[in-house]
Formats: sequence, C-alpha cells, structure tokens
Amino acid sequence: MTARRTRTTKPAARRQRLPVAVLTGFLGAGKTSLLRRLLAAEAAGRTAVLVNEFGEVGIDQLLVSPIAPDIVLLESGCICCRIRGELKDALVDLLDARAEGRLPPFERIVIETTGLAEPGPIHSTLAADPLLANQVVLERVVAVIDAGNAQETHGRRPEWLAQVAAADIIALAKTDLATAAQAGALRALLAQLNPGAALVETAELDGPAVAALFDRPVDRTAGLLPAAPAPKRHRARDHDHGHDHAHEHEHGAVTSFTLVLDRKLDWTAFGVWLSALLHWHGDRILRVKGILDTGTTGGEGERPLLLNGVQHTIHPPEHLPAWPGSDRRSRLVFITDGLERATVERSLAAWLAAATGPKRARSA
Repeated sequence: MTARRTRTTKPAARRQRLPVAVLTGFLGAGKTSLLRRLLAAEAAGRTAVLVNEFGEVGIDQLLVSPIAPDIVLLESGCICCRIRGELKDALVDLLDARAEGRLPPFERIVIETTGLAEPGPIHSTLAADPLLANQVVLERVVAVIDAGNAQETHGRRPEWLAQVAAADIIALAKTDLATAAQAGALRALLAQLNPGAALVETAELDGPAVAALFDRPVDRTAGLLPAAPAPKRHRARDHDHGHDHAHEHEHGAVTSFTLVLDRKLDWTAFGVWLSALLHWHGDRILRVKGILDTGTTGGEGERPLLLNGVQHTIHPPEHLPAWPGSDRRSRLVFITDGLERATVERSLAAWLAAATGPKRARSA
C-alpha cells in the first residue's frame, strides 16, 4: 500500500460498517482457488481483496490495469491489494482511497491469510482498534480444509487447529483425493473440533454458490442451542454450579464442550470473569461462543446477548432480537487446546459462588 499519511476517511463512510470476510486455510489447502472462483463470479466489482502476495492468487490472468504500485483492478471490477506491513495500515489506506473516490465503491473486503497464519491477530486488529471498529465489521471466517492431507496436518500443525476453530464456514476441498472413509472421518473430526461451523464441499459449489459463501448471513447461534430438548435436570453430587455435562468432544489435547447456566447473568460481572479467564488461558482457548441471558428486554420481550471470541479477543457482544429457541438458558461453547474442561468449570464455579453468595445455582 502507500506510505503513511494523515487519515482522511470521511465521517459519512463510517455510518455503515463494511463487512469483512477472512479466508484462511493451511498451505496448499485450496483457498487461492476458492478466492479465484469468487472473483470470477463477481459481476459488479463489489469486493476488495487484501492478499500477501499477488502471485499467490494467480492474479496475472485477471489483471486489467494497475491503479497504484500495490493495487490492481481485476476483470470483474474487483480491487486487489497487497498487504505490506501492518494489516491496519493496509485497511485504512484502502478505506481512505474508497472514501476519496480514488477506488471504486466496493461493498466488502476479503482478507486472505497466509497458509501459516492464525486468524486470532486479525480478530484482534478489527475488534480492538477504534478507527477500524467504526468502519468495518468481521462478518465471517471461511477456512478451506484439504481433505487429502487434513488428518496429518491436524496432528502436527497448531495453525491448522486455530484456523478450524475460528471458522464460521469450513470449505472442504480436494475431496476427490480422499477415500470415502477418510472424508467421512474428517467430517466427523471437524464437527467435533468446531460444532458451530457450517460445512460445505467446494467441488459442489458453482460460481453463484461460491459467492453466496461470502454473502449469506452467518448463523451466529449455530452450535449454541441443543438440537434435541434440554436434558433432564439432575443434582450433581460433586459440583453443583449450573452447567451441562452432556456435550463434550475430545480429539487429542483439543476439546470442545458446552456449559449451560440456568440463571440470569450480570453482564458486567460476567465480562470481568471471562476477561480474566482469557488473560490467563487465552493461548489455549481457540474459540468461545455464547448466548447469554442477561435479563435485557426490548420491545418484543427478552433479548439474549450473543458472544463471540477467538483466543484473547472478545468481539463486542450483540443483542439478538429474540431467543432463537425455547431453551433460554445461557450457554457457552469452548474449543480449547490443552485446557481441561475442569479448569474452566472450577473458575466459573468460583465466580458464581462469589456472585450469588449463599444462593447456589442448580445443575443443568
């Protein structure tokens, strides 16, 4: 991008935040091919793409003309920029150029990570920087997974785990290179590692369907609410602090589990506990999602609070217009690497005991 200068982004550009999609995946997974298909499907140049190197995207056959040393215009009208230096600088330069009319008025941004990158720092940059938080919003993370090599990569590369855990959508590529048994085992593994992610196969997607991966609303409550009626309540003998024991999946040191609380929560106090938990264990918490009963009401009744975090970063919570199901208990889904469920349970129990005094929460 261009050299540093005084930021000139117009206030009008901040009134509606631009959606950002992160496209991630391990080396050779097929994310570049998926990105190329997205750009080819674009009809009106709606997308600005930030990549690390032009060569990684096969940009040559799509190039129309250079706009600046690090910006090119594609046949579709999309903009493609190289990330040089900090991601924040690249994003702000891109937004400035759009606001000043030096670039077409794109409607979304896609950030392609390198194959060895973890999505966590991108989450932190977009959520924690006040300048960016007023102008863009992280809408989805799409992780491309190589069906042929995923099982081997899972066992030796922590970046792969971080990419899977952060995903809202998992795009399974190169299924033709895997046997039916391998593909089935991989789907089961991915469902265990990230039960809230939507799973698609790239080979089954035509151009419009590829574009839809980046257009359709993401179900933020996926994986949070039970598909079946809530389990019958019972009294746990050894620890009685209001959480569910029925949903837990383990694969090696990686664990996903759900905690259920059947009481209203004070969001401020709960936020202090969660911040402390992430401070001490953020490197081992790959993902946390939650839907919380904070007693907030709106025009149509109670409004639950939706929570989304990756490693140390919690995005600003949002209020849903209504509960998406009949079960209105607070639920937290954790994906952890080397952090035992019991550690989180003990921390939560201590907070509940301090928050409720002599009153004890019931086990779910």
